[in-house]
Amino acid sequence: MRRVAVVLFNLGGPDSPAAVRPFLFNLFNDPAIIRLPQPFRWLLAQLISRRRAPIARSIYEELGGSSPLLELTRAQADALEIALKDSFEARVFIAMRYWHPMSAQTVAEVAAYAPDHVVLLPLYPQFSTTTSGSSIGEWQRAASRQGLSATTGIVGCYPTIDGLVSAHAELISQALTDIPTGQSVRVLFSAHGLPKRVIEAGDPYQWQVEQTANAIVGALAKDDLDYVVCYQSKVGRLEWIGPSTEDEIKRAGEDGVGVVVVPIAFVSEHSETLVELDIEYLELANEHHVPIYVRVPAIGTHPSFIGALGSLVRDVAGGNACVNHTSAKLCPQEFSACICVSSTND
Repeated sequence: MRRVAVVLFNLGGPDSPAAVRPFLFNLFNDPAIIRLPQPFRWLLAQLISRRRAPIARSIYEELGGSSPLLELTRAQADALEIALKDSFEARVFIAMRYWHPMSAQTVAEVAAYAPDHVVLLPLYPQFSTTTSGSSIGEWQRAASRQGLSATTGIVGCYPTIDGLVSAHAELISQALTDIPTGQSVRVLFSAHGLPKRVIEAGDPYQWQVEQTANAIVGALAKDDLDYVVCYQSKVGRLEWIGPSTEDEIKRAGEDGVGVVVVPIAFVSEHSETLVELDIEYLELANEHHVPIYVRVPAIGTHPSFIGALGSLVRDVAGGNACVNHTSAKLCPQEFSACICVSSTND
């Protein structure tokens, strides 16, 4: 039986208060995040991480001093191994981008496993150069340095794959069922934001987020659903894509409608959901007299989502070098930055 190594990519998070500043430095020293040449990027990353560390530590204090992301990603890895066990011998590994375990460590673990095939699977349904692109690039550099020679395939993106959409739709339906009769609500599909110049450079992220939202709304089959796609977590002075989740919460208060907030681009709970959405935005909603505030959980290990990931892995392990969920071209031509544009998306 073939041996397949699946590598799950995610952001990572500090595992102690002392790890907060180096985690932030790794983040802002990434050329996909701060697009400056060295040594200017290194200097700016030092400055930003020093200034933001106290704020970030206070955020992680709300979570017990560390990020839960690694533990939750391990749960997803375990579930995916079970989903794949009847297809081939598979082991699922984790490579975080900005904190341990990072690619260099995971490449060594994969090499020791000696797989016939490696499948790179970002836990980012919507492709961005700042997330999937950065993680895959770092993996390729580490694999080259360490001489990992196994055949490697890439899952590029999967913004509208059925299992992702149905998992979100089920959780949203459950949340809507609990809304008191007669209470109007607006569904806010909230995704992490990006500077507008990243999108203008050909990044397909915003377009793919919108496709995910449209697919979920279609699955919900509610013709009168009031919804909007919005973006959170802005930092810095650059102009970011919008509308912002904060502004949409304020607008809901002005309109006298409740909000049901869906983390549409996060598949795991972490600081942006457990603190920003659950604490900070709840406080904002209360300040602006939003009549009801409900946050839908991240899809995590939902069976439909894990099943979808299993299908993607089987597709890549079957020979596709780079896939989204369809053999057809996914993104419009102007979004040229996707890693898969030159292969499956031709």
